[in-house]
Amino acid sequence: MLPLIIQPLSGISEFIASRAYSNVFVLTDENTVKYCYPVVEPLLRNHVLLKIPAGEPHKTLNTCTSVWQQFTIHEADRNSLLINLGGGMVGDLGGFAAGCYKRGIDFVNIPTSLLAMVDASVGAKTGIDFLGYKNLLGLFYEPQKIFLHTDFLKTLPHREFRSGMAEVMKHALIADKTLWGKLPLKFLLQNMENVSDLVLQNIAIKSKFVIADPTEKGVRQALNFGHTIGHALESLLLTTPQPLLHGEAVAAGIVMESFLSMKVGLLTNDELEAIVKAVSLNFDLPVLTEEQHATIIHYLKNDKKNREKHITCCFLNGIGNYSLPHYVTEKDIFNALEFYNDVAT
Repeated sequence: MLPLIIQPLSGISEFIASRAYSNVFVLTDENTVKYCYPVVEPLLRNHVLLKIPAGEPHKTLNTCTSVWQQFTIHEADRNSLLINLGGGMVGDLGGFAAGCYKRGIDFVNIPTSLLAMVDASVGAKTGIDFLGYKNLLGLFYEPQKIFLHTDFLKTLPHREFRSGMAEVMKHALIADKTLWGKLPLKFLLQNMENVSDLVLQNIAIKSKFVIADPTEKGVRQALNFGHTIGHALESLLLTTPQPLLHGEAVAAGIVMESFLSMKVGLLTNDELEAIVKAVSLNFDLPVLTEEQHATIIHYLKNDKKNREKHITCCFLNGIGNYSLPHYVTEKDIFNALEFYNDVAT
């Protein structure tokens, strides 16, 4: 069962000793090597430290190639271990690099951001962006363990913490109305009574979907709520001077896909207003031009979740429940984008 792979950070020494790995690599970015690696380093035996640039623009094949080159230079064999110490970008890219190298070496995740703790590190999805499309290349490849240390959240800028809260919102909206009701008006770390409990509660929600549908053929698609349009928006702005963080794009996607849920009668106006209020209070979202609307449609037409060339979304069936799959038209998307612009203005 997936929850059994979750352990406190202190367990990593015993885990490595029990496996007798021939090589151990630690993948960090320029932020986690500074703020998080000093906490982890004393727990590890001899290892090779790998550093990559931080941020989604570097979640690319070129960065993966640099990781594979280091594996090769240090003569990594199939009994090697990769430790991903970072947020969602490091975990996604590192897991993909591990899954491809010599047809697969073991990896573990030590998530350092809220988004990675509650979502990205759980569920065996790995991948990189390609040709401007979010996670176009990827594998389902399970980490051996996930080691949690919620004190790492104290190192996050507020914007990064808030980004992770978008995934918490998503979990509450699709699966836990009680959790939705308990979320504070403002998403600040100091407003969370027990952030460790919040993390574990969200891991439990995601785990239920993953265990029921490991390869996303059925109910696991509910976890994509907010992500279909959100990923397109994230891709659109990725190379601009003001890119969105993943959670920010998901928050925008939640607004639009909630609007579409309301339009088909699955969500009440009051519920939509509550969702819009939560997003508006916590996220600074950009207004989009008509030209950008058209580009978002272009990205959506190449979304990896499409079926028979139909754009596919998860809708809400009231707060705390989901409904899927739903095919949406270009007209639906344009209407959702107009609604979003009204909210963002």
